[in-house]
Amino acid sequence: MKKSIFAFSREKLSQDLINQDEKPFRSVQIFEWIYRKKARSFLEMSNVAKKSQEKLEALYSFDQLEVETWQESADGTKKFLFRLADGNFIETVLMHFNYGDSVCISTQVGCNMGCAFCASGINKRKRNLTVDEMVLQVLSIDERLREENKRVSHIVIMGIGEPFDNYDNVIDFIQIMNDNKGLEIGARHITLSTCGIVPKIKEFALLPLQINLAISLHFPTNEQRNKYMPINHAYPLEELFSAIRFYYEKTNRRITFEYILMDSINDSLEDAGNLVKLVRGLNCYVNLIPMNSTKPEWRRSLQEKTDAFYDYLMKNNVSVTLRKEQGHDIDAACGQLRIKRETQKWQD
Repeated sequence: MKKSIFAFSREKLSQDLINQDEKPFRSVQIFEWIYRKKARSFLEMSNVAKKSQEKLEALYSFDQLEVETWQESADGTKKFLFRLADGNFIETVLMHFNYGDSVCISTQVGCNMGCAFCASGINKRKRNLTVDEMVLQVLSIDERLREENKRVSHIVIMGIGEPFDNYDNVIDFIQIMNDNKGLEIGARHITLSTCGIVPKIKEFALLPLQINLAISLHFPTNEQRNKYMPINHAYPLEELFSAIRFYYEKTNRRITFEYILMDSINDSLEDAGNLVKLVRGLNCYVNLIPMNSTKPEWRRSLQEKTDAFYDYLMKNNVSVTLRKEQGHDIDAACGQLRIKRETQKWQD
């Protein structure tokens, strides 16, 4: 059975080529052809010997993702529902900003973290995505952008799934995206978000990468996180923030805390005060996020409460941003379009 060429970091491809009695330098040639020149066959690689071309063509495949459906928001945000080879669905989002075009990718089919407010985990995790399935999300979007003389400039790893629950594959994906012979997306243009798997935060801190780390915090007390985010039972806030401080000591990189504002659940001034106490002294900023509701009981905060929360953080010297809304008029919440399609499939 052929192996997807998009499943290999350049280092792993070199080793695999050696195992096939090929020269390891071929990995450089192959990366440049597939990621720079967009070759989709070894027979296109004119600086590779004919004998090697035919051999590699028999060993590796150039898989593609099938677009099941897609939606476009009035603000230009596009959400794609991809059908995988096994019939499962994942979502990928393209967002346009003044600094470039950003792709938000999924890392799992479903999610086991069980956050009460999130659509991604409604059907639980079915499986991890393979490296090539993550790479192909970016390449599929990049191919569309290049028709407009644009390219993917930023990657956000915070779609369906918990990235640190698929750690090894996610790290290989990052290395492929960042490779200077590949898409060469700068490490500081890649952001990974975790809900708080402490051992992996520490492991991630030791890697020679300059990737941005975001923590899906959303609640400033153990009582709240225990109620709405099961991960907190395994890694309460004390352990999480110990790992965050370890990460900062090793990398000297600022942390982002993501905080979805939910009406009458985590948007009071008392919540804001608890958040200030929690992050005080850290080199960080808080990213306040308007909620895309997935259930009737979960509603976005009223504008006046959002403004009051924001102002409280500012007055207490916490760096804070209010995320620019993207795609609110489509199925914008992570996993929402996938759940809709799977429900439709079962009804059909």
